[in-house]
Amino acid sequence: MPALNRFANIGFEDFRRLAVDESLSDYERIGFPDSYREGYEASIFVDILSKLTNLSSEGARVLDIGPGCSELPRLLIEQCRQKSHSLLLVDSAEMLNRLPDEPFITKEPARYPDCVDLIEQNQGKVDAIVCYSVIQYVISDASLFGFFDTALSLLAPTGQMLIGDVPNLSKRKRFFASETGIAFHKEFTNTEDAPEVVFNCLESGQIDDAIVFALLQRARTAGFNSYVMPQHSSLPMANRREDILIVRP
Repeated sequence: MPALNRFANIGFEDFRRLAVDESLSDYERIGFPDSYREGYEASIFVDILSKLTNLSSEGARVLDIGPGCSELPRLLIEQCRQKSHSLLLVDSAEMLNRLPDEPFITKEPARYPDCVDLIEQNQGKVDAIVCYSVIQYVISDASLFGFFDTALSLLAPTGQMLIGDVPNLSKRKRFFASETGIAFHKEFTNTEDAPEVVFNCLESGQIDDAIVFALLQRARTAGFNSYVMPQHSSLPMANRREDILIVRP
């Protein structure tokens, strides 16, 4: 998808620059063309709430890793206000400056997990972790398993973590190799060209089934329950992205 390719191969430092670029929309600042997020984020948040059920409890401790600055973190902030949650936000100072300040919010300007004090203070205490549209940048910017293991260590008993909007290359290939995906591609590109799909090849820096299931197995081996979950069909990239839910028993 050419529009999305504009934001390919970027990382934490790039997002810092995007955050202060006044020529961009809030969606572009978080790495998406407007057409991929505008008008969808309320539905995305409903999907998040359906999986992170602890967000609908009262008085929880919530952590958002890489919230960005679009409508989505504002919806989370409002949910935390209504449910008397405390909310930890970890992102660059440039991104966090675009979000409102509230008494129940603690902002940590850092690249997660390079926030040692916050991690030490919240070991085993977090009831809900949101990490949405972030994991694809971790794979190039940091240690994926180090990032993942640190997040697991923060979960309280019955705590939940949603690694959302995972761009699984394997799922994408399965979709575009299908009749439905070929028709989608032709309509989207306004051509009669079928998408090019190549299976059984290593594509460096991409998340695929192997990485998704490695994370699931790693969590289970560490004593957590883990699940791969579909996104609601109404979401803009549900046909090629999915979510990972981790639950501490």
